[in-house]
Amino acid sequence: MNAIEIINISKTYKSKTKTITALNNISLEIKEGELFGLIGPDGAGKSSLFRILATVLLPDVGSAKILNYDVIKNFKNIRKLIGYMPGRFSLYQDLSVEENLKFFATIFETTIEENYDLISDIYKQIEPFKNRRAGKLSGGMKQKLALSCALIHKPKILLLDEPTTGVDPVSRKEFWEILKKLKSQGITILVSTPYMDEANLCDRIALIQNGKILDVDLPENIVNKFDKDIFSVASDNMFLLLNDLRNYSHTLSCFAFGDSHHLVIERNKADENLLIQYLSRHKNLSVKKIEPTIEDCFMQMLQSEN
Repeated sequence: MNAIEIINISKTYKSKTKTITALNNISLEIKEGELFGLIGPDGAGKSSLFRILATVLLPDVGSAKILNYDVIKNFKNIRKLIGYMPGRFSLYQDLSVEENLKFFATIFETTIEENYDLISDIYKQIEPFKNRRAGKLSGGMKQKLALSCALIHKPKILLLDEPTTGVDPVSRKEFWEILKKLKSQGITILVSTPYMDEANLCDRIALIQNGKILDVDLPENIVNKFDKDIFSVASDNMFLLLNDLRNYSHTLSCFAFGDSHHLVIERNKADENLLIQYLSRHKNLSVKKIEPTIEDCFMQMLQSEN
């Protein structure tokens, strides 16, 4: 059985001057017990889709079901089954950690004690600050409190919209360890993120941009579909290097990736020695053939779309 079914959903936002398409005919199926990642940059449509699934936004076209309940007709049933963590910290900042948790437990007619076993590993990390106001917590602590509040009623499905954005790398790693534990307890998790490196932590992923799904598959399968060669190239003058790489006769695309440029060429079409010779005017030149990442695949799909 699918935990979530999304069928041909579209959503637009209108202002006096323009119409923005947030979602363009989106369809997805997420299996029960799956940790599914929706991967894409800001403005790709992730939050709009999450708000529709959380029954706080209506689609213009299409439908969605959560555990066979329709998000429009059966929204009251769905709200008891899901835990929703919005992209922005949305808890009561003037309430303490403990007061926020008690408040959300009361809304769902339960208590902290009744479901403590589900949140204990998370809550123990913030318990020393239980009397601190939520607005005074660090980013990582806010994240853990928000997740505790989303879990307090033992939901069957977690909707986590960019939960690690703006959080330090250590807290990001800890958070994904928490998600793995929750998945092992049978909770279905749909998580969105702009961080491409987090894609490999999911069972399956959907790549999204401009309100469209580019691909849905296992992370390793998406990488295996990449049928080009990639070189990581760096030098002292990265701006001049980028210009030369984009003018190289075999270049399909070239983008900045961290402290290097990723050069994409047709498979077996470029000789590494000839590439080095072409770039000989650059000082401290480094040229390495590398394996593609999810980000490389995403960039290539965007170029194909255009």
